[in-house]
Amino acid sequence: MQTKKICLKFYEAWWLVSRSVMYGKAEVNLLKFDDQQTSDVSIQLRNKEGRQEFYCSHSLILKNKSKHFADRLLNKSSHACVEIECSEFDYDHCVRLLKLLYLPSDSVLDALDSVQSALGVLQVAETLRCEAIVNSCIQYLEAVPWEDIEEGEIVKVVSRLGPMAVPILPRIQPVDINASKGVLISAIRLATSTDHPFPPFGDELRISAQEQVDYMLRDDEDMPLVTADNEVKMEARIGLSNTFSLFERELSSVLKFDITCTVAESKIMQNLSDLEWVCNILPKMGLMDEFVFKWIDISDNVLLVVEDKKLENIMWGLKVKIIEVTSKVLDAVGYGNVILPAPRRVKLLKSWLPFIRNLKPILDSMIDKDMEFPYKLDEDTCQSIEGAVVSLVLALPSDDQADILADWMNTEHVTYPDLSEAFEVWSFRTKSAKRRLVSGLDRVDDAAVVL
Repeated sequence: MQTKKICLKFYEAWWLVSRSVMYGKAEVNLLKFDDQQTSDVSIQLRNKEGRQEFYCSHSLILKNKSKHFADRLLNKSSHACVEIECSEFDYDHCVRLLKLLYLPSDSVLDALDSVQSALGVLQVAETLRCEAIVNSCIQYLEAVPWEDIEEGEIVKVVSRLGPMAVPILPRIQPVDINASKGVLISAIRLATSTDHPFPPFGDELRISAQEQVDYMLRDDEDMPLVTADNEVKMEARIGLSNTFSLFERELSSVLKFDITCTVAESKIMQNLSDLEWVCNILPKMGLMDEFVFKWIDISDNVLLVVEDKKLENIMWGLKVKIIEVTSKVLDAVGYGNVILPAPRRVKLLKSWLPFIRNLKPILDSMIDKDMEFPYKLDEDTCQSIEGAVVSLVLALPSDDQADILADWMNTEHVTYPDLSEAFEVWSFRTKSAKRRLVSGLDRVDDAAVVL
């Protein structure tokens, strides 16, 4: 009899264990979220505004997937009700999480379909201590692309997760300086490439690289360390040299070959735009002086082409763009950003002043005849040129100032650039210099008499 009782108890224990195993592995797959017939727990979602909703759930699912629910249900009887305060999260994310609890662990990742949804579920899962879902959300976020606004939200959420966020940290940590340098060098190389366009993208890839370089060179605490690197500067110098060489080659071909005007101008305009882009980035690397030196060196050849009789009434866009690039050079030298010896400054002025002075009234007259004429020097460029020229003139030796001012007064186009200010200053300084000279000579004579 005693043996029979022992056997019966053993059988009951075995049945309970086997039932538990079957329920955990087989029947759990049949359980469905919010199924009233099989549920033994109610989930109440509510917020401070008074909104509340009830969902049917299963204690086995909740205990296995959430440490929060495991603690809450530890001493709860069947048909218990668990409240969740949802004031910090959207109801949709809470409900989404409850549904994800019913999926096999290896299916959660596939169920996530957007960064915003994964972020919302991640925050709820972290609060309810659903470790497997937290890991799936982090794995998803680490692998998909983000928008800028989404990245800001991810940084805020990840900062609260601690060690769990390790997989995603490399994407939000600052880039190593050496890595930034490598990317910048490659981008400059592509942006200044003089090879044939990259099919099927044409010039789009090169222009995109230029935009990327511009973005990288914006104010950043680490970027000065990168731009000061010798390898970066070397790549910029190579790009500068290649771009200048291509521009000179294309420009000279206008007079050598019988090329359709529109085609030739389009190619040269692109080369000149590339040159202007290089001019804009070089000051951030401390290399503007190299652009200025090169531009002065090729000035005579450039003017020889654009002032040729063949181009007298064509290629207005090219001429305007050349003046715009020249204005950047005049500005750099005129305001002391690039230091040149006096003879080079005189050459720069004497080369470009006549061209600028003659072209502006022609463009103005073309606009007077046709208001739709597309080529003109904008007001900002004109003011920049005039201010830079005045500064340049005033920084020259007196005799060179006199030559340039005399040439200006003898021309019919005295209104632009207007050098009246430079003339007034030169006149005042000349008289002051004479007075100083006479005063100095008088002191010498007095000293001689005393001796």
